[in-house]
Amino acid sequence: MKRYSIAALGCIAILGVAAWSMPSGGNAASAHGSSLPVQGAMPGFDGATTWFNSAPLTPAQLRGKVVLVDFWTYSCINCIRTVPYVRAWADKYRAQGLTVVGVHSPEFRFEKDLTNVSAAVERFKIDFPVAVDSEHRIWQAWGNNAWPAWYLVDANGKIRYRQVGEGGYDKLERAMQSLLAQSRGAPVDATLVDPPKPAEQMAPDLRERESAETYVGYRQASGFNSPERMRSDVPQHYSVNQLGLNQWGLSGRWTVSAESARADLAQSAIAHTFRARDLHLVMGPGKAGRSVRIQVSIDGRAPGADHGADIDAAGNGVVTATRLYQLVRQSGAVGQRRVEIRFLDSGADVYAFTFS
Repeated sequence: MKRYSIAALGCIAILGVAAWSMPSGGNAASAHGSSLPVQGAMPGFDGATTWFNSAPLTPAQLRGKVVLVDFWTYSCINCIRTVPYVRAWADKYRAQGLTVVGVHSPEFRFEKDLTNVSAAVERFKIDFPVAVDSEHRIWQAWGNNAWPAWYLVDANGKIRYRQVGEGGYDKLERAMQSLLAQSRGAPVDATLVDPPKPAEQMAPDLRERESAETYVGYRQASGFNSPERMRSDVPQHYSVNQLGLNQWGLSGRWTVSAESARADLAQSAIAHTFRARDLHLVMGPGKAGRSVRIQVSIDGRAPGADHGADIDAAGNGVVTATRLYQLVRQSGAVGQRRVEIRFLDSGADVYAFTFS
């Protein structure tokens, strides 16, 4: 779960689940009713800059439907891991009266780009309506403060349940079932979805993870350990030698800005020492239409069986869009590793490391 302050543009990555309004014992349904309390009226989606997969929707148009509102942003690993479940719920319960509405509220500036958001909707095979909330107006109207976050609205337009953070999918689905049964006056299929979760959508290995999300831009950077002091918004040559656990550094010429760092010259690199099953890097080619070749090594060697979904066993990959790339998935015992990503072409932007 990421908590987000629009004023401070700050995020904290916390994995877990917090649920509001679930009765004791987790049983939200009674006969064909629901014991979930009313939490207020649905605020709606005024302020959306555009919509994907639908014309604009209003609370009046959704009356009579149970609505699952899903706040997400496309490069957030916590959100990415929820996509298989949200898509499965939309498919399973659509005919039983459920409408899923995604609200895409960006964290990074590049997530405001409609071309990027459209590509993410297509890549994740999302076919339910998505309101693009580039100015966080919907976020503010709902009083939201985290990704991912879900709100369940009943057929009368009342919010009945809120849940924050990935995980706890059974609790959310049971609450959904209770509101659908109440709306229909009849039971719904009480089984729980168990969708396939490929590549970066696989659940994290929390037992082995000792590394947390790490931002590269100077506004939120932590763990930086190049000998040279990080300079803001000006090109500088950096070097990197020893790195302790959860430290990272740059080598070659980089320009570090508030949100990201740009590799100004070919062969520039970024290194990180981490402990987790998976390592991902949010990055992009710098400009639309460009591609940047990368070479990834783990402990100075080709990744082999430990390569992620976006590189091959030799460590080769290509950055063609600004998104999250899975670079490492340890295939055996999880240990402390040092990864280096070398940019064979100039111009790449690097935003954040995330781990599973």
